[in-house]
Amino acid sequence: MDLILWKGIIIMQYRIHKKTGDRISEIGFGSAYIPEVNEKTGMEALSAAYEGGINYFDMAAADSRCFPYYGKAFSTVRDSIFYQIHFGACYDSGTYGWSTDLDTVKRNVERTMSDLKTDYIDYGFIHCLDEISDWDEYKHSGTLEYLMKMKEQGIVKHLGLSSHTPVLINRVLDEVPVDMVMFSVNPAYDYHQGDYANGSIDERSKVHRRCESEEIGITVMKLFSGGQLLDAKLSPFGKALTTYQCIKYALDRPGVISVLPGMATKEQVEDLLRYYEASDEEKDYSVIGSFSPADAVGKCVYCNHCQPCPQEIDIGLVNKYYNLAKIGDDMALQHYKELNHHADECIACGHCNDRCPFSVDQMKRMKEMAEYFKLDVQKL
Repeated sequence: MDLILWKGIIIMQYRIHKKTGDRISEIGFGSAYIPEVNEKTGMEALSAAYEGGINYFDMAAADSRCFPYYGKAFSTVRDSIFYQIHFGACYDSGTYGWSTDLDTVKRNVERTMSDLKTDYIDYGFIHCLDEISDWDEYKHSGTLEYLMKMKEQGIVKHLGLSSHTPVLINRVLDEVPVDMVMFSVNPAYDYHQGDYANGSIDERSKVHRRCESEEIGITVMKLFSGGQLLDAKLSPFGKALTTYQCIKYALDRPGVISVLPGMATKEQVEDLLRYYEASDEEKDYSVIGSFSPADAVGKCVYCNHCQPCPQEIDIGLVNKYYNLAKIGDDMALQHYKELNHHADECIACGHCNDRCPFSVDQMKRMKEMAEYFKLDVQKL
C-alpha cells in the first residue's frame, strides 16, 4: 500500500493488485449518477477525481450519455487510469440494460470504447450474473468466448466478474481465471438486509477469504446499499451510518482493492476524498455490532476496535491470517510469522474482549490461534 501526500496531508492511498501488479486507488469512481449532470459538471467531477488521486473508473452507468465525458477528460492520460468495462451492460436505448446476446454485447462494447477514446480495456467484466442460469446463458451465447478472445488478443488486459451472489461467484471462479470480482459489500447485505443480501454471513465472508487467498482483487459496488444506510428512516437498522464508516467497513474486508461510490459533481468527489482527513472515530463502524444478527455474534470482522493491545498484537491481522490459513492460503503463515507480535504473546488481560462490539472471545481465540500456528510452523 502507498499514498499521495499534498502539503503533508494524505489525499489518496493505493493498493497493489497482487496478481496484476496494478496500483489502484482505494477510492474509485462509480458511474451510476454522473449521467444525471451535464458535460461541464461531469468533467469537473472527473477532473477533481483524477487530481485527487482516483485512478480506477467503473463503466456500469445508468445512461451512456456520460461515456464521452470520460473520453474528453482522460484521453491524454489514458495510460495512468484503469477502466472497468462490462460485457453485458447494454445501452441501445441510451439507458442501462442487461443482455447476453452476443451481437448486442459486441455493439455496446465497441461503442463504449469509442466514446472513451480507448483501444484497450484494463478490466473486462463478465457482467452482473446472479443466477447459475445466467452463467450458463453467458457461455452458451458466445459472450464469454468473445470476451476471452479479446483477452487473448491483448485488447482486454484482465478478466473480471460482477455479481451479488456468493454461490455464483464461486462457480465462475472454479471455471474461469478471474482477476477481479465486483461484489456488493456493506453491513446491510452482509447481515441479511436488502434486495441484494444474497448468501449467509459465512458464504459472503468466504468470498472475501477466497479472493484474498487466490490474489483476486475485489472492487465494491453498492457501498451504501443504494443510499439506505445513510438515512435513518430508510436504514434496515433504524440507524444511519456515514459515508466514511461505510468506506472503512468495505476497505477492511479481505481482498478488497477499491470501493466505487457513485459521484456526479466536484463537490461530491471532494467530500468523499475527505475520508483521508477524517479521524479514526469518524470512521469507526463498530456501532454495527449493536444491531448485527445472531449469526454474526462472535465472529471477528477485523475492525480493530479492540485496540490498543498492551502486548501490541495486531488482533485483526492475526485473526485474518488465521482464517486465511485454515482455507489453505499458503502465504498466510508467512505473513503471520512476519508480524512483530504473535498470538502466543497474549496475556489474557481481557481488554480486547471488553471492547469487541461483536462479542468475540479473543482470549480464547488467541490460545486457539497460537496452537494452530505453532503446529503449522512445525510442519515446515
